[in-house]
Amino acid sequence: MSQTPNTTSPTTGMVIIGGGLTAATAAETLRKEGYDGAITIVAQEPQIPYQRPPLSKGFLAGKEGEDALYPLPASWYPENNVSVLTATAATSLDPSAHTVTLADGTVLKYAKALIATGADPRQIPFPGVDLAGVYTFRTKADSVAMKELLTGGGKNVVMIGSGWIGMEIAATATELGNQVALMGLEEVPLSVAIGAQLGTVFTDRHKEAGVRFELPASAAEIQGTDGRVTSVLTTTGVTLPADIVIVAVGVVPNIALAKDAGLTINNGIQVDASLATSAPDVFAAGDVANAMHPVTGAYARSEHWANAIASGKVAAKSMLGQEAVLDDIPYFYTDQFDLGMEYSGFGALTKDAQVVVRGSLEKREFIAFWVLEGRVVAGMNVNIWDVQEAIKALISSGRTIDTAKLADPQTPLEAI
Repeated sequence: MSQTPNTTSPTTGMVIIGGGLTAATAAETLRKEGYDGAITIVAQEPQIPYQRPPLSKGFLAGKEGEDALYPLPASWYPENNVSVLTATAATSLDPSAHTVTLADGTVLKYAKALIATGADPRQIPFPGVDLAGVYTFRTKADSVAMKELLTGGGKNVVMIGSGWIGMEIAATATELGNQVALMGLEEVPLSVAIGAQLGTVFTDRHKEAGVRFELPASAAEIQGTDGRVTSVLTTTGVTLPADIVIVAVGVVPNIALAKDAGLTINNGIQVDASLATSAPDVFAAGDVANAMHPVTGAYARSEHWANAIASGKVAAKSMLGQEAVLDDIPYFYTDQFDLGMEYSGFGALTKDAQVVVRGSLEKREFIAFWVLEGRVVAGMNVNIWDVQEAIKALISSGRTIDTAKLADPQTPLEAI
């Protein structure tokens, strides 16, 4: 990768702040759309841009190699004249001067800037959280360290967090031969996201595999000897043996740079449907962006892989002055044991929605729909495949549907 310049950049081009999938996608799209000016990616981590889903899935499990992490090979960047400044932090952005300042004092001038700084793990000040063997989970380095510890099995793993990442890691650690205890603030894991009825489907599968649940509970204290974790005392008074403790209690958007620059902040960086921020020539995409969605007419922030790709493409086109809007339906997926799931829709709209199930919860082969005021706002398929396009079409249409037909497996989704 190119070396960080030591003076103010003499050229004015596109500066992308972030080292994730959004950054890689935006850079690739700029070149595909014919932009031939300077592109600089400022990546805080010490490697080229990478994607996160394999970190808690195939890469952690040893089923995928390191190549699975990189949406673009290392050779793509020099071949396409894209400069990547690795292990480099952007410390300030000045919208009036059109400059980005780096930690070493280097100043990059930009014509357009994209903030794709992602999100950071939520930090909970548990007593003992600094002990060796206690990890948060977000980066490649986190996954590499945990992979080394979990491979080969035989470890006592305590998972703090009952959301998607916590459940995925619990499944992977169990399959690698470790004993896993999982705690969370929900009575049923995943119930905040999909409700207790559907969360039970995943929980039961974990129990069958030997995962121990302590719910609802959190850590009163992470305990250790000689600086290394040995156990976790729960808020319910249970002591869980622990060789490894993994804290996965959600993430918070990394807004510091944008906030200091005076951009509008609202559960992330507030942007319009074209991903433009409140500052001219500054855009935001990926986990950090709270975008106006044309389907719902409301702001939505998505922390998932598909949004990184979709928003990276839209941001790049908007930076080039093209008409582009982020109208993709949010999508994500999970793999836990033999449960494969895909979800599309607007989670914020599901709280008061009716859940309509097509298929069998008992057989763990079903599609669940969330219907609000007669319209499908989200859909999730479990161990049933090739239905996502139809689910997204139902959501995008906004039309009133017949829930009886929606629940009937004999009625094609395209006919509803």
